[in-house]
Amino acid sequence: MLIWNSLSPKFTMNPMIFFVISSLFFNSLFLEADPAKTNSQIIVMGFVYCDICSNNSFTRHSYFLPGAEVKIDCMFKAISRKTIEEISISVNRTTDKFGIYRLQIPSVDGIKCAEDSAVVSSCQASLMWSTSSSCNIPGYKTTSDEIAIKSRQANLCIYSLNAMNFRPPKREVTLCGN
Repeated sequence: MLIWNSLSPKFTMNPMIFFVISSLFFNSLFLEADPAKTNSQIIVMGFVYCDICSNNSFTRHSYFLPGAEVKIDCMFKAISRKTIEEISISVNRTTDKFGIYRLQIPSVDGIKCAEDSAVVSSCQASLMWSTSSSCNIPGYKTTSDEIAIKSRQANLCIYSLNAMNFRPPKREVTLCGN
């Protein structure tokens, strides 16, 4: 949701709203319900944008950044009747044309969504580099803040990570003011 603020000429976007909408979009696009499965498929996702005004917020001059390389590190505890095991995953992903990066983890026995109180899991994303020559200085470069969204119908668990950004080498004073 983009909101125009007439007192301060910038658009702001609530990242929580973006992730809720995008999770519903991904859920309806490519996943079908499978009542036989008891484990959730896990999706870790977030987005990267170019912070033209170098103020760590998404303004009307900001844009989603395609081609940014992001490293995702996750640790999940798999709980079964007899053991507790840790599963670690570390991958690099590139943002798509909408600035979104995504890691899909197929259903693994014993791993449940972090929404379940007995489950301990964590994911962190870090900026690696930007393919944009005009927006390649890291701003918010690491995030571990996540929102876990669980869909019971599709056995889907989405970890939405906070937005990260790159900045241009010089602040755009003509667009953003002093």
